[in-house]
Amino acid sequence: MTTRTRILTGITTTGTPHLGNYAGAIRPAILASQDANADSFYFLADYHALIKCDDPQRIQRSRMEIAATWLAGGLDVNRVTFYRQSDIPEIPELTWLLTCVAAKGLLNRAHAYKASVDKNVEAGEDPDAGISMGLYSYPVLMAADILMFNAHKVPVGRDQIQHVEMARDIGQRFNHLFGNGKEFFTMPEALIEESVATLPGLDGRKMSKSYDNTIPLFTSAKDMKDAISRIVTDSRAPGEAKDPDTSHLFTLFQAFASKAQEQEFRAELLQGLGWGEAKNRLFQLLDSQLSEPRERYHQLMSRPSDMEDLLLIGAKKARAVAAPFLAELREAVGLRSFVNQAAAPVAAKKKAAKAARFVSFREDDGSFRFRLLSADGEQLLLSRNFADGKAAGAVTKQLQSGDALDVRTEAASFSVWLDGAAVADSAEFADETSRDAAIAALRVALTPIED
Repeated sequence: MTTRTRILTGITTTGTPHLGNYAGAIRPAILASQDANADSFYFLADYHALIKCDDPQRIQRSRMEIAATWLAGGLDVNRVTFYRQSDIPEIPELTWLLTCVAAKGLLNRAHAYKASVDKNVEAGEDPDAGISMGLYSYPVLMAADILMFNAHKVPVGRDQIQHVEMARDIGQRFNHLFGNGKEFFTMPEALIEESVATLPGLDGRKMSKSYDNTIPLFTSAKDMKDAISRIVTDSRAPGEAKDPDTSHLFTLFQAFASKAQEQEFRAELLQGLGWGEAKNRLFQLLDSQLSEPRERYHQLMSRPSDMEDLLLIGAKKARAVAAPFLAELREAVGLRSFVNQAAAPVAAKKKAAKAARFVSFREDDGSFRFRLLSADGEQLLLSRNFADGKAAGAVTKQLQSGDALDVRTEAASFSVWLDGAAVADSAEFADETSRDAAIAALRVALTPIED
């Protein structure tokens, strides 16, 4: 029997979808959901929205607009589980269970938190000025979204890979502490679609509301045409050859055209097609593909009760998975009924002692690294870069072999060497005494260690 791959995608409800959102995330996700071997979960991440936005009207409007966009774009709610995050009370409860095992040291390294701290420091403010616990704990909520449904694949942009890795680390720690040999959580993998379009906006930069350079998706044909007319082009006149490979307008056309349409448009630009006519061709292409979804979108927005019904059906499907699983997790951590307590073994098997562990991850440049974390989640070592995961794995196995460690100190830090090459480094310590204590902790952690 073929195992169905479970795919999970969340959409934060803080804005109105534009053409870039549609081409980059919504359209490919809808196509992926049509795979007979995929079990797809799509949700409106409205709890996440509260971290970024304190305008209730904007959040409510965005929830409706994003739901209508997915449905108008062709999402088949009979094939997928489509729900609002806030309709699943098991999500915040699981978030707390995971918060209780998530290492503070891990969350300290979250990109969004570090970026906010760095911004405050640069401005001469208190490092944590304006930073809420929502922002700080964001990776734990995302881990709960992913782990609740044991997703195998999580389509994300490169800036979100770290959150999937954190979900893995937190899930592994929960399994280790409470599993007694059982793996409650599947280890998710980030799915990076290299072929998915990142569309340029009107000014050539990435299409983004923060740059005010977006092309509206479903507002009206007139608004779309007006936006397209403002696309920045060069000064070449009609009759002069245009270079498609440096044209933002051509990149937009390419994202929605067939191969034949793309080749024809490329040839016309090279032959001197005027920019005004080229913009009109782009509008005609987009309008031909989006006019029907636009009409469905406006129908849905005018009948919010229809969307409400569909989302509540989706929530019921999602809770049919989440509720029994959370009951199992509550049992595992000891939140059990007094009535059923008699059925539990009188003397539970003693839990294995906490152990240090290796956590592998992939850098943006494609190289592989690993961290050695203590039982409390503090980083003991950070590896150098390896060309592939196999090489990194071979080093972790060698470090666990029990062979004498080759530790070399330098001022208030140290590095670990294997076969004449440095493979991992410590942090910079306040003094040599702290450094030597860390080396002692490292030797204890590696005798023995569970991977």
